[in-house]
Amino acid sequence: MADHNENFAPNADLGGSPAHSKPPQPASSETKPDQAQPTGSASASSFSRDTKREASWPSVLFYIHLNILGVYGIFVLFSHTSVITCIITFLLTLCGILGVTAGAHRLWAHRTYQATPLLRFTLMIFQTLAGQGSIYDWVRLHRLHHEKYRTVDDPYYSDKDFLHAQVFANIRKLSPKQEKLLATVDMSDLDSDRIVMFQRRFYWLLYVVLFVLLPINAPLEYWGDTVQAAIFVAFSLRYLIVLNVSWLINSAHFVWGLDKSHKQSDSNMVFLVTKSYWPQYHYLLPFDYQSGEFGNYGTGCTTAFIRICAATGQATNLQTMTTEAVKRGLTMAVDSGKPIVECLKQAGAEDMCNLTREHYLQNERLH
Repeated sequence: MADHNENFAPNADLGGSPAHSKPPQPASSETKPDQAQPTGSASASSFSRDTKREASWPSVLFYIHLNILGVYGIFVLFSHTSVITCIITFLLTLCGILGVTAGAHRLWAHRTYQATPLLRFTLMIFQTLAGQGSIYDWVRLHRLHHEKYRTVDDPYYSDKDFLHAQVFANIRKLSPKQEKLLATVDMSDLDSDRIVMFQRRFYWLLYVVLFVLLPINAPLEYWGDTVQAAIFVAFSLRYLIVLNVSWLINSAHFVWGLDKSHKQSDSNMVFLVTKSYWPQYHYLLPFDYQSGEFGNYGTGCTTAFIRICAATGQATNLQTMTTEAVKRGLTMAVDSGKPIVECLKQAGAEDMCNLTREHYLQNERLH
């Protein structure tokens, strides 16, 4: 029988779910003078200072140079690069993306499955190859993103447009209010994870060795490729791809999601990609390991990777929802009047107790 998981606990925080928000308390008519709130322009000015995000100029300059070098790397890729460098660059790029999607996102941020120490160590190395900061810092920001989703406190600007979420949010400092909110994010599970804390302590050393020196030195040292291939393809182009694909995890709902609250200009990608409600499903029930980062469900590369790891015994306790559990949860919400998310989690917990440990091998998925 499948193991029960705290993700299905009815009172667990899903982050950003209106069903769990407390109703506003009526203001007291006997407000003390020292508790009075500032009004007028003073209040607006204080709010602006507390929520304003300044540009991080080192990040801005780095991103501009990375785009220039990465785009030039496309030319070098077809003119001065050997086949083996292309293959190695592709593999390192894939590993970096998996380190963020299967590792930082689905394993550590949302606990959609459990992993053996070997798999956790491998995913830690992969996540280092993404060059996006430590797992600890990435997870903390992403959990704040879910907690404040669709509000002005969301560090990835989910109340604005795709460009803000994809680029601007990542080259700006957090506002003073966001810094305070970030400090309140529960990270106790990662505090007790030795592999995560090891990477956090030695991140910059691992970054320099694994992310910078290894890809640049290997083409020059071992198969005599050109300097252009090593710098502009194996490093710059790879970094540009991994960085933007990883950023999509927090902004993909603008591209793949069916969200009518955004301007039509944000939905032009409908001509290039298949739009669906799966991104919104992830923000509703983020613990489902099959929920893809880029608009799919149960069919992506990351999901396949997790299933392979489960088949080899490296990943266990894979959390998911079935169609029948969703039907029961919605029916329960209608009959009882309880919040939909709470009912879905309760039905999902009951369903997980009846699923076999090898349920990931079955073709039946949520549809």
